[in-house]
Amino acid sequence: MTGETERLSDRVSRRKFVVASGTAGIAGLAGCSGGESGEGGDGSESSEGANTADGSEGGSGDPATVTAEGSSTVYPISNKGSSYWNSNSPASDGEYWGSNDESSVPGWDQLDTDMNIADYFASLYGFEPSGERSNPPFATRVALSHSGTGCEAVRDGLVDIGNSSGPITAELDISEEQRDENYVDHVVGRDGQPVFVSQAIYDAGVDQLTGDQIRGIYQGDITNWSEVGGPDQEIYVVGRAEGSGTDTSFRLNMLGDADAPMDVDTRLGQNQQVQQVLQDNDNAIGYMALAFSGSGIQAIAIDFEGTVFRPDPDAENTIFDSEYPLNRDLHMYTRINEETPNGTDMREAAFLNMFLTEFGQQVFVEDVNYITLPTSDIEAERAKLPEQA
Repeated sequence: MTGETERLSDRVSRRKFVVASGTAGIAGLAGCSGGESGEGGDGSESSEGANTADGSEGGSGDPATVTAEGSSTVYPISNKGSSYWNSNSPASDGEYWGSNDESSVPGWDQLDTDMNIADYFASLYGFEPSGERSNPPFATRVALSHSGTGCEAVRDGLVDIGNSSGPITAELDISEEQRDENYVDHVVGRDGQPVFVSQAIYDAGVDQLTGDQIRGIYQGDITNWSEVGGPDQEIYVVGRAEGSGTDTSFRLNMLGDADAPMDVDTRLGQNQQVQQVLQDNDNAIGYMALAFSGSGIQAIAIDFEGTVFRPDPDAENTIFDSEYPLNRDLHMYTRINEETPNGTDMREAAFLNMFLTEFGQQVFVEDVNYITLPTSDIEAERAKLPEQA
C-alpha cells in the first residue's frame, strides 16, 4: 500500500452526517460549469496554452479557462467551487459571497476584502479584477467522468486539473517517484467512505458488519444475508466501475490491493447510480462517497478488529475520523512540465487556494457532506502553491 493511503495522525473534525441531503442539491449545480455533458472533458478548449507559466492562452494575453475532469466523488466539491467562481458574486451578496444585513457567508470574517469572489482569489495571484458579476478574471469548467479518466487527462495535457478520489499511483499504475516527478497532489478534503445497505436490510437488523464480513461479501464467500444475521435473501453486491477512484480506494483500504479480485453482481460508473440501485433493491450492499447519502439506504457501522466505526458524529469512533480505515483523501492533481516546473500555474493556484480557506472548506467541503482538512493539513497544501503576487 502506498504512502498516500496511510492514515494521518491528526483526527479530523467530526462533521454532521446529513443523510437526507442526497444528490439533488449536488446535481443542481451541474449546469453551472459543464457537468455531466462532459464539456471540456476532451480538452478542446483547455489544451491551448493551458499550462503556460502565466496561464495566458495563445498570443491573446487573456487567461485561459481552468479545466478539470474526473472523479464523481470530487465533483461536488470542484463543481460547486467552479459555479461560485464563475458567478463572481460581489461582497454585498451575503448568500454566496460576502455579507449583508440578512446573511453572511461562512468564513467571511477571516477575509479582508470588498472584492467579488473570483476577483479576490485571482488578484492574490496577480490577475486583474473585472469588478463585474458573472465575469471572473478567467473562467473555470469542471467535467464529470472517473478518477482514472481524470488522471489520464491531466497526464496527457487535456485538462489543467485531474480530480481523483484514489491515489494517482494506483490510477495510472506508477511509482511514488514517478508521481513526485510529474504531478502535484492537491488534497482539498476527505471522504469517510461508508458502506451502505438497502433500507429493508437495515430494518431487518443488519446495521453493523465486521471488516471480514464485508470482505467475504465482496469476494464471494458470503452470499446470503442470513450468514451475517439478516434475512434469508441473496445478497445483491454492487461495486463501482473499474477505474473509479472510489473502487480503487475501496480495494486498497478494504481488500488490501488496488487490483484485488472482487465478486460483484453489477458495477456502476457513478456514485449516483450506486445510490439509485440501493434505493431500488431491498437486498443490496454498496460503497460510495459520503456526499451521496440519501433516503432509502443506510450507512452501516463497521467493526475493524474490535473498533466499531459508526456513521454518527457523536459516537466514540466515527467514519468521520482519520483513523477510519476507509477514510481517503480527495485529490486535485496538476502536472509538472517545462512551462510550469513547480507543477501549478497561477490560474490553477488561484482556483485551488479558494478551497484552502475557512470559507472554502465550509462551503465546498463540509456543506456537501465531506470532511474538512485540519489546519495543519491546510497549511501544508497551501505550501504546495506558488507564492502569491
